Amino acid sequence: MSALSLAPRALYEEVAELLRQRIFKRELAPGSWIDEMKLAEEYGISRTPLREALKVLAAEGLVTMKVRRGAYVTEVSEKDLSDVYHLLGLLEADAASESAQRASAAELAELEQLHADLEKATGNADRFFELNERFHMRLLEIADNRWRIQMVADLRKVMKLNRHNSLLKSGRIAESLAEHRAVMNGLKARDAELTRKQMLAHFRNGLEAAA
Repeated sequence: MSALSLAPRALYEEVAELLRQRIFKRELAPGSWIDEMKLAEEYGISRTPLREALKVLAAEGLVTMKVRRGAYVTEVSEKDLSDVYHLLGLLEADAASESAQRASAAELAELEQLHADLEKATGNADRFFELNERFHMRLLEIADNRWRIQMVADLRKVMKLNRHNSLLKSGRIAESLAEHRAVMNGLKARDAELTRKQMLAHFRNGLEAAA
């Protein structure tokens, strides 16, 4: 495949990532209309790669396309949030259970280090969110099911539309860290069922904080 045929794909993926980060940072707020002409001018591109990027974000659930009205940043309803947390809880609890049985000593040490770094990042919200997601995704990688990893990655993008609301509630970060410690205890004990229960509880509590 020639370099020329690859260029448009690389461009719209790059634009999609730029928009994705702006959505996560609330620079493009939930419910806001996306001004295609203004963005195309800002990025110095035609509207074609921009529209392709918006299709990618729509497939991820971050953007909603409305007939004859254009694209809007998705607003997450209470039901949406509940459904996403429910599915994430099931998928990640299953992965944590498998990881408790199959993780190597080196992988457990890596997870412990990630948790230790997370404990030190409580004063930096962006760093905390980054490490928290890395911890969860590393558990999924250890469980080694690429379809589950893809499903969780997509669901987590939707969850990020609301993440600041949940973790910034008084005491939620401390609670989240305690729940992570409980998951780590289950992993180190090689107790698959305990680890599953602790991860499910983590997501139930996260949903309550996000509501």
